[in-house]
Amino acid sequence: MAEKSNIDPENWLEINKKSWNLRTGMHVDSAFYNLKGFKKSKNSLHSLEIDLLGDIQNESILHLQCHFGMDSLSLEGMGAKVTGIDFSDEAINFAQNLAKELEMQTEFICANVYDFELAKQNSFNTVFSSYGIVGWLPDLKKWAKVIHENLAEKGRFILVHFHPALWMFNDYFNEIEYSYFNDEPYIEITKGSYADSSNNKKTTSIWWSHSLSEITMAFLSEGFSLSNFKEYNYSPFDCFKHTTRIGKDKYRIKHLEQKIPMVYAMVFEK
Repeated sequence: MAEKSNIDPENWLEINKKSWNLRTGMHVDSAFYNLKGFKKSKNSLHSLEIDLLGDIQNESILHLQCHFGMDSLSLEGMGAKVTGIDFSDEAINFAQNLAKELEMQTEFICANVYDFELAKQNSFNTVFSSYGIVGWLPDLKKWAKVIHENLAEKGRFILVHFHPALWMFNDYFNEIEYSYFNDEPYIEITKGSYADSSNNKKTTSIWWSHSLSEITMAFLSEGFSLSNFKEYNYSPFDCFKHTTRIGKDKYRIKHLEQKIPMVYAMVFEK
């Protein structure tokens, strides 16, 4: 279990940026991300995301919180014109070099999602964000506003994410440790990363628990309509303890079988 700390949560942006700069170094060489395999296939997306995206040939896509670029480049591989943003300068620097190495055209910008402003220059057909995103954002209404401003009329926002019910449990999924409803940030110090648990480097993180109703209402209050909402009883990533594989890119917590939701997907339209 993560160590708890009394670090000032007001410094969340600086602390989390430092954390993700450290994580980027762990992730690019990890078996979890399998960068070597990606360079051959140029696809890191799963069938779940691909089905939601549909035909994106020549679509203009803004990929928020893109980490070091594999999914952004995968969107380009599906025919889209892509802009990826992330607040980690280490991640964006790696993404830019990766795009150059693969001779791809995706534009990568280092920016805090709340400060990102391209609405005057770009109107994106689709904004896309996936897995491990929402918990790093203290203000979802502000996030929804940024997305709304950067979408063209009739544009859509696709969110695919781990279900917030998962974050109620401890690491071993044998005890409920956190509240589903929470307004206060969690401050944690952990060794390694979900992609490399053997790494001894420590990272400090500040994150928030957001319920499905909070997420949904943040976008509805900004004027979006919800056109699709699904919940899934598996994860496409093997990033939790005590998992069992039930199919290609499908994992469940072994002792909980199908009893808890693990992923959800929402599509909002402007």
